[in-house]
Parts: sequence; structure tokens; C-alpha cells
Amino acid sequence: MTDFAMNAGGETFRFSSLKDLMAKATPLRSGDQLAGIAASSDQQRVAAQMALAELPLKHFLNEALIPYEQDEVTRLIIDSHDSSAFQRIAHLTVGDLRNFLLNEQVDVIDLSALAPAFTPEMLAAVSKLMRIQDLILVASKCEVVTAFRNTLGLTGRMSTRLQPNHPTDDPAGVAASILDGLLYANGDAVIGINPATDNLQAVTTLMKMLDEVIQHYQIPTQSCVLSHVTTHLEAMNLGAPVDLVFQSIAGSEAANQGFGINLALLDEAYSAALSLKRGTKGNNVMYFETGQGSALSSNGHHGVDQQTCEARAYAVARRYKPLLVNTVVGFIGPEYLYNGKQIIRAGLEDHFCGKLMGLPMGCDICYTNHADADQDDMDMLLVQLVSAGVNFIMGIAGSDDIMLNYQTTSFHDALFARQISGKKPAPEFEAWLAQQHITDQDGRLALKQQLPAAFAAVAKDVGV
Repeated sequence: MTDFAMNAGGETFRFSSLKDLMAKATPLRSGDQLAGIAASSDQQRVAAQMALAELPLKHFLNEALIPYEQDEVTRLIIDSHDSSAFQRIAHLTVGDLRNFLLNEQVDVIDLSALAPAFTPEMLAAVSKLMRIQDLILVASKCEVVTAFRNTLGLTGRMSTRLQPNHPTDDPAGVAASILDGLLYANGDAVIGINPATDNLQAVTTLMKMLDEVIQHYQIPTQSCVLSHVTTHLEAMNLGAPVDLVFQSIAGSEAANQGFGINLALLDEAYSAALSLKRGTKGNNVMYFETGQGSALSSNGHHGVDQQTCEARAYAVARRYKPLLVNTVVGFIGPEYLYNGKQIIRAGLEDHFCGKLMGLPMGCDICYTNHADADQDDMDMLLVQLVSAGVNFIMGIAGSDDIMLNYQTTSFHDALFARQISGKKPAPEFEAWLAQQHITDQDGRLALKQQLPAAFAAVAKDVGV
């Protein structure tokens, strides 16, 4: 374990370990204050950032933030590191890496080749030195393409998860939200429901309903019921129509144990989902959700700052070649991200780190009602993430999830984002929207007063 020191403003600051240095260098957030590891002053934070900038990248391969012997996520990070790809940047410091990433000559080909060279800790470190515009610019140079029944992540495209949650899992209520979302061109990333109750019967009922809708209307998308991975395994054993397997994940073995999972269980679920061969365009079968603060909330952070813990979760995700990774950035609450400013930065950090690791990053641009944030903050993060090339966002009726009780992005927000950016849905979904006369030849909403004939019956059934 290395001791670090840096003089700032005539005062010398010492940091007892790499873990301490990383925590003190992190831009202010309430979760690190709650954990007692945040910098005590802006001066100390700047000193830590200066010391971090001079640290060679090789150091991250020699000093683990969570001991190798105690943590399977650390073992995964070290054992899967591509030393050959790393040779191109092995001579750099963290500060040098920032300059390298911002270089206009470094493009998507370079960054794709370097993805296996980056450890989560390296990227977490460099993100701590970056301004908002830096995080946006570098992430915008990345392209991460995945596929199941359509193709996601292509340049010039932005997808949405249609999230038709209902407080009682009422089929009519869910169907109404699905119809509403589809008519606003939402749902190409996934039609994904958070079930009100995580029991096998309720989950399989929703799975069958979603599959029937997708098959009946021949929608080029995929479904997911966001239940625990063990419920998915049971459902697959019963022959339920599982497209994507979902699980919340974190950046340490202890935190994942808090979710009731480990790598062996995820390995089993991944193999089972692949064996179903339900994809028509590709075989990316996993959907993961993450969020800064999850490790701390389960006391599985080992004194590591929450943003670095979050980046370590992406090493878990990367193992399974997922279709979608979603940082649910403001969902855990103000104990971890206190206000709109902290939520905005966290969302951009997460997207930056995940994209550079080769992950198909989306963001649930959201906040809880007791946070010091509002929809104006979310509008700012939405525009910034669209500029950064986010793969997908959420689409929920009226921005208000009536089951989970938090505020996120609406069907209209997705339309706004596409209008200002010129980005389109996944190509297969875009063609389907035109075939259904939901959009015109220019991709604009074509519906006036009358629903497409194919949807009129279902609209009548659910009372829309």
C-alpha cells in the first residue's frame, strides 16, 4: 500500500492509500460524505486530483482497492485484463490518459481496441479529473453496438426502454402504457416491466403477455420482466418466453451478495438464456441495472468511493456481453446523490466509464421526490447524455412511475431528444413504425385523430 502526498496552496496533504486518494479526489457527493471518506475541503480535493493525475496507470494493476483474495470482482478485473491491449497506454499517467482521450486524433476505432485494456479503476480515476464537457466529448467518440431482435447503439440512433409499470401488475393498465409508448415511437431498446411482486406466477404472466404483444404485432424489439435472476431461471425451466435476463449488479462481492447473487449464478443464467436462442439479430441476452451508492447501501463498499464502486460493477456486466446496461442514476436517493448537480455529474461519469469499457450504456435520468432536484435538472442531463451518445433512455407515461414512485423521462422526452439531435430509433424498429403508419417517411409522428387499424381493438379493450 502506497502513501501519497501533494502540496496545494502551501499546505501538504497526505493520502494513506490509493483507495484514500481516489475517494478524496472525487467531486463532492453526499454518499462519500455519508461513508466518511470524502475530502474535507475543496483544497484537499484539488490536492488529491493533482496527485492522482501524476499516478502511472500501471499502479492500478499493482494495488487493488479491494483485496484480490477477498473479492471475486477484483479477481475478475485482474484476471480478465488484456495486457497486450494495455501496452499502447502502459506508459501513461492518469493525467496523460485524460489528454490522450481528448485528442482529436483518437477515434472510435482506437477506443474500441482499448476497451479491454481499461480497468474500471483507471477510468474512474481519469473521470475524476474531467469537466462535464470532457465526459461528454470522449463518450461521444464511442460506439457500442448490440443486438437481439433489433440492432442497438449505432451512431445516429437513440433507443428507449418502454417502461409500462403498474402498481398491481394489472394487464389492462400495462397494455395501456405499452400502447401509449408505441404510439410515441418508444420501446426499441426493450419493453421492460418492473413487477409489483417478484413471484413466479406474476412474473411469468407478464412475460407471456409481453411475448404475445410482440409476436402478434411483429414488433422488432425484446421484452424483459425485471425480476430477480433466480426467478428468471425458474421461469426458463418452466418454458416461459424469456427474452432478456435481468439483474441489478454492484461493484464488490459483498454488495452483490446483498443482491442475492454471485458470478457463478450469473454464469448459470447467462448460459440458460443463450440456450433459448430467441434472438433473431444477435445473442446479447442480458440486461443489467446499476447505480452509484448501491455498494454503500449494503455495506459492501470496503471504504471505496461510490463512483469507483459503480465503475467496478461494469466489469461484472462486461463479462456477459449484455444487450443493455442502465445506470439508474438518481433512484437510490439524496443520501447518495444529494441534488441535481450531483445527479447530472454522476450520470455522465457512469456513461463515460461504461462506454469506454465497451458497454451499451443507457441511463434512467431520474430522481426521487425527496431529492433536491427537479425536471429542469433532468432536462439538462437528458440533453447532455444525448450529446454524449447514450444508447438508450427510459420512456414512461408522464415521467411519473406510479409503481416505483420516482420521476424519470417520458415518452415525450424521447421525442424531444430525437427531434433536437436528429437521432432515430433502431433501424428495424424505425421501419416497423413506418409500416404501422405511426411515423411518416421523414420519421415524424404521423398519427392525427385516428389510431392505426391494427391497434384499434387493443385500445378499445384497455379503454384508451
